[in-house]
Amino acid sequence: MRNSVAIVSEGGPPRCARRAACTALLVAVVVLRAGIAGAAETTRVPVLVELFTSEGCSSCPPADAALIRLLRDQPIAGVRIIALSEHVDYWDDLGWRDPFSSPSFTHRQEAYARRLPSGGVYTPQLVVGGAFHLVGSKEDAARAAIVAAATEPLGEVSARVVAGHEAALEVAARWPTGIEAEILVALVQDRATSRVEHGENAGRTLEHVAIARTISSVGSGTGSFSGRVELPGARDADRAVVFVQERNSGRIHGVTSVELRR
Repeated sequence: MRNSVAIVSEGGPPRCARRAACTALLVAVVVLRAGIAGAAETTRVPVLVELFTSEGCSSCPPADAALIRLLRDQPIAGVRIIALSEHVDYWDDLGWRDPFSSPSFTHRQEAYARRLPSGGVYTPQLVVGGAFHLVGSKEDAARAAIVAAATEPLGEVSARVVAGHEAALEVAARWPTGIEAEILVALVQDRATSRVEHGENAGRTLEHVAIARTISSVGSGTGSFSGRVELPGARDADRAVVFVQERNSGRIHGVTSVELRR
């Protein structure tokens, strides 16, 4: 694990650097759990969960497994977890080159480190809703952060594949007025298995889900966006994750996922 810093603790109430922040998070958890207990599937709040990971890091396989369970089980009533597994490249020169790694994901993680309180660059790191970060293998802490992110004022994002043109989407998004944001599209491979031959995980077979292959900015706006979005490389992807990210804070203001392969 590299410079591990968590703002949410495992196995108990969230532990924050400041008492006020901790109180706010606890209140958010209680309110959301009470308010969405009976929510229908069609009204689930989508929350983006990003795991920064590497096949070269011996602490990462438990986080990869935790992400598999979160996506498979969808354990939080009223919330739909949408995930991106983003493989960083700073482990690649330490014995094993991760076939899914990209410097673009390292740069994205570094941007979060500059924005988030008590931030840092480490693996495995889970970033929830662009607003909370924690050690990716801590599932109880992850659930608390997901619940808290779902209470934030969120926008709405819709996307559909253009008929007869699977490399394009029609996208519409609305988010709180006055917020400058980018619309980003991640092309995602649903799952993969790797046999690691060298490095800290030598001899292990690793499973991955929601593997981001690219993340691209396709537009921007203040409060809304609509238009057709081209998807170069979409033929190699299983789905697209479309989300709105505030320019300054990095907070996610809406996300959706659409299957690309029929």
